[in-house]
Amino acid sequence: MSQKHEKSDRDIETAHQWLQTAAAELGVDPGLLRPVIKDLLDLTRDVAHGPSRPAAPLTAFLVGLASGGAIPGGTGQEEAVAVIRERIGRVSGLIRENYGTGAAAEK
Repeated sequence: MSQKHEKSDRDIETAHQWLQTAAAELGVDPGLLRPVIKDLLDLTRDVAHGPSRPAAPLTAFLVGLASGGAIPGGTGQEEAVAVIRERIGRVSGLIRENYGTGAAAEK
């Protein structure tokens, strides 16, 4: 295995460990995050390469706020993930319509 691949694997594992820790601290079910990690990473990449690099993490924050406000207590994980993906899709649509860049433009 190459050093680059080993570093990438360590980075991914470290990211997952950090996200578990942060989710626990914030009282968020980490099971909600895992299914949408790729979607969120694609979104932040598209924002960074489209509208604004500094706005990328803040856009993910906005998606989280909007999703959290739309998911009533007691909602099942599958339904909650669908709400999160719907919010990501809405923002991706804005990028596609206004910037035509990134993975959002390909969907």
